[in-house]
Amino acid sequence: MEWYAALGLLLGTIVVLMAVGMPVALAFLAANILGAWVFMGGEPGITQLLNNGFGSLTTFALVPIPLFLLMGEIFFHTGLGARMFNAIDRLLGRLPGRLSYVTVLGGTGFSTLSGSSMGSTALLGSLMVPEMTARGYKKHMSVGPILGTGGLAIIIPPSALAVLLATLAQIDVGALLIAGVIPGLILAGFYIGTIWLQTRIDPDAAPAYDVEALSIGERLWLLFRDVVPMVGLMVVIVFLMIGGIVTPSEAAAFGALGVLILAAAFRCLTWESAKKSVIGALKVTLMAYLIVFGSATFSQLLAFSGASRGLIGWATGFELEPVTMLLVMFAVLLVLGMFMEQISIMLLTVPIFFPLATQLGFDPIWFGLIMLLALEISFTTPPFGLLLFVMKGVSPPGTSMRDIYLSAIPFILCSLCVVALLIVFPSLALWLPGRG
Repeated sequence: MEWYAALGLLLGTIVVLMAVGMPVALAFLAANILGAWVFMGGEPGITQLLNNGFGSLTTFALVPIPLFLLMGEIFFHTGLGARMFNAIDRLLGRLPGRLSYVTVLGGTGFSTLSGSSMGSTALLGSLMVPEMTARGYKKHMSVGPILGTGGLAIIIPPSALAVLLATLAQIDVGALLIAGVIPGLILAGFYIGTIWLQTRIDPDAAPAYDVEALSIGERLWLLFRDVVPMVGLMVVIVFLMIGGIVTPSEAAAFGALGVLILAAAFRCLTWESAKKSVIGALKVTLMAYLIVFGSATFSQLLAFSGASRGLIGWATGFELEPVTMLLVMFAVLLVLGMFMEQISIMLLTVPIFFPLATQLGFDPIWFGLIMLLALEISFTTPPFGLLLFVMKGVSPPGTSMRDIYLSAIPFILCSLCVVALLIVFPSLALWLPGRG
């Protein structure tokens, strides 16, 4: 069978099964079984493929996923996240647009740990948008920063999605996590600069209002009690990995233990919150492991059938510049993001894009970071980005899709600027991992 026929059979089966409502992971599993029957000799091929798939789940690189997810669940269910939000809000005082800054700073902390852009958007939308609307904020000042926080959450460690991508692509998990630090800080600066510029251009977009005045001592107490412990935990995890003191798996274990200790110290760790945290982390972990199983077997089928080799040969046969091919792959990710969830996109594209990126001479860590940013941008790209519809669902009555589209555009441009900087200056992503 020609490579394009093999690729069409595998991808076509997945698309048809998803179109009839089958979950993505199960659609991949069914397509893999069909492919093994056709390309690997029937029942013995299916047995071999399943054995290989289970082998992919025993890798030590997958350990950080449940631990990072557990961190986020404890952070949310114990109320530590709410403490940090409230503290940042009070510390910013009468700063124009302060609730927008609170959304970016506090929301990044929460969504980084939670690992779910859709969940974070829903939570922040229902929590912050009504408050900002009541304070007279215009829609672009309330909706835009919430949509923007996902871009930070996906690249600043600890990021469960980055761990999953590194595992699927078989690249260094720690290096990909660390690579996101500098671009993430640059993106945060762009977001803050965007909010500042919006308040300067239109002061009425975020009206000032009276807040409780705090003394220097009260500010310091609030900072060191409710902000430093939570932010400090993430900083310590990053520096432990950068210094080579711990592996990503060990860093994740220390992080989960740290959040437990903080919750106990603040006397907000209850049996109910612990149970909800473990169940929430377990649900997402099982889904992630099923995704890894499907991706590993799908990659093997692509290679065994000759589809990977044929596709790479076809794509490189156009003799396009590597940057042009990168932009094509970036555009494909943006289009897929209008219809599919991030993990599903990774499952579909990683087995194809990473071998192609290697063939084009791209550093796999750098390309992984570009791909993470593309996935997040695709989630907020009009007209069909999934986060736009999540935001519509939690926004106050009277918020139109046009309002949400216009709110998202400045923050999409910020993310695109970071992608452009990474293309021009790859060292922004590669310098820090190289120091380890």
